[in-house]
Amino acid sequence: MSPLFTGSDGATRCGWCAASADYIAYHDHEWGFPVSDDRKLFEMLSLEGFQSGLSWRTILTKRENFRAAFADFEFDRIAGFGRGDIERLLQDAGIVRHRGKIEAVIDNARRAQDLVRETGSLGAYVWSFEPEGERPCLASTSPASIAMSKDLKKRGWKFVGPTTVHAFMQAMGLINDHAEGCAVRAQADRARADFWTPAA
Repeated sequence: MSPLFTGSDGATRCGWCAASADYIAYHDHEWGFPVSDDRKLFEMLSLEGFQSGLSWRTILTKRENFRAAFADFEFDRIAGFGRGDIERLLQDAGIVRHRGKIEAVIDNARRAQDLVRETGSLGAYVWSFEPEGERPCLASTSPASIAMSKDLKKRGWKFVGPTTVHAFMQAMGLINDHAEGCAVRAQADRARADFWTPAA
């Protein structure tokens, strides 16, 4: 795949988003822009876990269904899910019906509560792994994602391997991986310059 493509509007973008209009919208307005909101961070970690072994487009097209099924990814609510909720989710054709991944989101919600008690917010924890000066150029992992994955696993999180965590870091703006020449790269850099990094 070419690192860049030119859309019908004449703008040059990262080549991976050329497949569809929803990909372009996601690329232009979300991917690579910094996020500190705990709910959004937990949502993306969960969706990246569901994406494992699948295409991101599959997850993106089902995102609203996931939000409806998982209480808008409010992890304090998900932490209270029980067996009945697991069975409900396994019958929901609008999401990815994978028992291990469903159970991981519920268990990870409880682990997220632990992190908030320890660090003050999920955002504070996540941004403590922000790499300095790291530009992996669309690599599948990075030293920062390996470190965060290792720490999350030690805390009992599941479906948070280095590749999953790296994709999460790209999406949430910890790494600006928009390709050189992409029209959105400078916008993401400006957003990062104005971003307040949450502190523990």
